[in-house]
Amino acid sequence: MIVFKTAEFYRTVQKRNLLIFGVLFLMLFVAAIIACGIGTVAIPPMDVLLAFGHAIFPGSVDTPATSNTGFIIIGYRLPRVLLAVLTGVSLAVAGAVMQGLLRNPLVSPFTLGLSSAASFGSAFMIVLGPIFFNTAFTGIAAVVGINLSLGTSLLILSAFFFGWMSVVLVYLISRTKQTSQAIMILAGVVVSYLFQACLLALQYISDDEALRDIITWLMGGMWGANWQVITILLPIVLICFFLIERRAWDLNTLSGGDDVAKNLGVNVSQFRINGLLIVSFSTSACLAFTGVIGFIGLMAPHLCRMIVGNDYRYLLPCSAVMGALILLISDTAARSLFSPIEIPVGVIMYILGGFFFLYLIMRGHGGYLG
Repeated sequence: MIVFKTAEFYRTVQKRNLLIFGVLFLMLFVAAIIACGIGTVAIPPMDVLLAFGHAIFPGSVDTPATSNTGFIIIGYRLPRVLLAVLTGVSLAVAGAVMQGLLRNPLVSPFTLGLSSAASFGSAFMIVLGPIFFNTAFTGIAAVVGINLSLGTSLLILSAFFFGWMSVVLVYLISRTKQTSQAIMILAGVVVSYLFQACLLALQYISDDEALRDIITWLMGGMWGANWQVITILLPIVLICFFLIERRAWDLNTLSGGDDVAKNLGVNVSQFRINGLLIVSFSTSACLAFTGVIGFIGLMAPHLCRMIVGNDYRYLLPCSAVMGALILLISDTAARSLFSPIEIPVGVIMYILGGFFFLYLIMRGHGGYLG
């Protein structure tokens, strides 16, 4: 009788969580349709769907009534929507995984110094790239078969390299003592301060144009969205997500403590490092194109824990969709609230994240933050 109730309860929870995921995914699809229609030229949702259909099935679906509608949507707005979705997925999954690996509900991709390191990498190339490479900095280079300017390619690689370096440094510092969640978080704070100091030094020595570029990048935005960027990021984000999703059971096991996970056959130290490297790889790649965008990795996992619980088999995909939804709505608001003037999406995220962080602190008195 007890086994029957347990199995029935499991099936009920499974159906409920799958339904929640389906609703979130439907909300994301609707938000993407609306986002593609919002802009200086307003486009009805039906014309957006026709543009999608004609791009996928050109022989079966007619083009929208207005001739340039498909060009606006497919050429400009859809890449921006997809960049927001991919970045939101990457940051949200990274936050959920880091919180699970380090068993700290306030951990995010930026706790381990990744944000400061990527910012320094970008600023380093903005300020010193033209000095080191002279006129070649504005030339064209091929990155994984895609033509980009050498300056853009180096900025991407620099942000990506230093983002990964931050995680390696945190691991090396924590390894001198013991690879525990407390030591790793403290090491992340130290590394973050080191890269922030280097970033301030670069800002101090930069000229007006470089300083403006650095500040703009630090605010975060989807200005650089195009199909080349999507081609680079899509396989990275999807592969990293599936690699982490395969270890959802291990994340569930780790929630019981390191000793419990070890007794159940999980190599905790190796799993913790591998997990951090995977999500850092995905996050650094996205931040290299968008600049610094905060709080997605904190907000999305917490919101999803409230509705689907702590089972990482459901928490990871729900967090991915929730993060994409939050960032897509925020980016749409950033480019439409004061149209034709566009504000950085990072500004909106810091406002939302600040209020959400205060909410978590206040809710912590009820035991939510453990």
